[in-house]
Amino acid sequence: MKPSAVALVLLATLATGCTHLGGAGAPAVDREYYGTTEPFAANAVYFVVTDRFVSGDPSNDQRAQGAPDPALRTFDRPTPGAERHGGNIGYLGGDFRGLLDNAGYIADMGFGAVWLTPIVDNPDQAFTGGDPIGSDAFFKDRGKTGYHGYWGVDFFTVDEHLPSDGLDFAGLTAGLRRHGLVTVLDIVANHGSPSFSMPADQPKFGEIYDADGRLVADHQNLAPEALDPDTNPLHAFFHAEPDLAQLSNLDDTNPAVLDYFVRAYSKWIDQGAGAFRIDTIRHVPHPFWKAFTDRIRSDHPGFFMFGEAFDHEAGNIAPHTWPGNGGVSVLDFPLKAALQDVFGRAGAGYERLADALYLVDGPYANPYELMTFYDNHDMPRMDASDAGFIDAHNWLFTARGIPVIYYGSEIGFMRGAGEHEGNRNYFGQDRVDAAAAHPVRQQLARIARLRAATPALQRGLQLNVQLEGDRAAFYRVLQHGGQAQVALVLLNKGDVPAPFEVRDYLQAGTWRDALDGGVLAVAEGGSLAATVPAHGVRVFVLDAPVRDGGLAAALDGAMARARRGD
Repeated sequence: MKPSAVALVLLATLATGCTHLGGAGAPAVDREYYGTTEPFAANAVYFVVTDRFVSGDPSNDQRAQGAPDPALRTFDRPTPGAERHGGNIGYLGGDFRGLLDNAGYIADMGFGAVWLTPIVDNPDQAFTGGDPIGSDAFFKDRGKTGYHGYWGVDFFTVDEHLPSDGLDFAGLTAGLRRHGLVTVLDIVANHGSPSFSMPADQPKFGEIYDADGRLVADHQNLAPEALDPDTNPLHAFFHAEPDLAQLSNLDDTNPAVLDYFVRAYSKWIDQGAGAFRIDTIRHVPHPFWKAFTDRIRSDHPGFFMFGEAFDHEAGNIAPHTWPGNGGVSVLDFPLKAALQDVFGRAGAGYERLADALYLVDGPYANPYELMTFYDNHDMPRMDASDAGFIDAHNWLFTARGIPVIYYGSEIGFMRGAGEHEGNRNYFGQDRVDAAAAHPVRQQLARIARLRAATPALQRGLQLNVQLEGDRAAFYRVLQHGGQAQVALVLLNKGDVPAPFEVRDYLQAGTWRDALDGGVLAVAEGGSLAATVPAHGVRVFVLDAPVRDGGLAAALDGAMARARRGD
């Protein structure tokens, strides 16, 4: 088995004469090897659109909101074609109670964190402006409601559709914490609600309220170029040029806007938010995010954040990760594109993933802290077979990065469906209850629990041996803070069992079969042979420091070149 291109790059940087299996190079029992020391990397993340997960309390559905006018009602607004795909742009009832009632379901799969969509107050009517769904417009918001949470009006107040008597946001985070789950809160700072193009100005649209319920900004249904932020105090929160669709374009250069969001989101940290996902991060310049993150972390040192920059070019999204720009992680869109090719219907080989990993000399501050995923709420769900989902999960929970799984993917829910065609459909308690028997969920839980129990899979350096066709083999190595662990991952996404025999970088010792039990003794200069079932994974773990000279030399190169220098 020959080393991958990444491994060859590493070997090229080493001293002349280095060999595998105890050749040149000294043992590394006193050296440190890690991909990241970030504590949040211990978690895998389950992402829910809260309104679309489970309704645990029908009393907060607000079914009369916006009535009797059918153009304004907010509950249950089917999209064109809903009879086929179930798409809906109204509220459907998911809430804090439904999420907390199923915290055990999420934790039992092996997740350590739940990312939920924004919780802040949104308008109480459907939007009457914008472009109709089904038109050729890029953003089609006419008739939509704020069920998703991204149309904030009062960022200090929980939207009335979410809490129940005795269960506010602080109660939700405390309950999730009791199940071992960190709360990741989705935050928005570049826009508020839709703000213009309405036939008649609607309540709350284009408005922003402060912690005392005082109106501090109002777009007044004016097009951006008609605003007068220099003389009208209610326009001062806004840029006078458009950004996304008809959403208000908040002025990141106004110190009052920065202060507003620092105070608002600090409130939710105080109530238990343990990390932030930053919506549309690229639509706000870096100086704003540097100031925002500095202020948040001055009170909450090390607070973990990751942003969404919907761009498949690593060079475009990596600057968000640099310390001088705020030092936040990002969702790994470049790798996402490759994952869909490999595990979706296209069936590309594992070699498609190699370049997107950026294990050495990449543009990111640290590729091991990127959030890895294959789809989410803003794109079509991955179109894959059950085997494709199983293969994707086997990769995500063993390879570098912090895995994120969109709700329902544990059963292949609405696979291939795009926005307005089912990618945000209601999941519901019946599907949750039935999911335990689904083969995708069963295999997801198996590999996710292994990651949760294996520090090397969470934070270790990745050293590729083979990424080719249906076969992948790589090491994850962690030697840091008193922990020493080497994991060898073997993946087979083919339809028949695949035999592996690994010699490269293989250290002698007693390797335990982390998934299936048993041990394998590897002698000096020997190999590790194993057969991986069709669409399967084998993980062998050596709980020992790095003593093999060849492995140490390769890891030294990986360690030196994994993270971008400041």
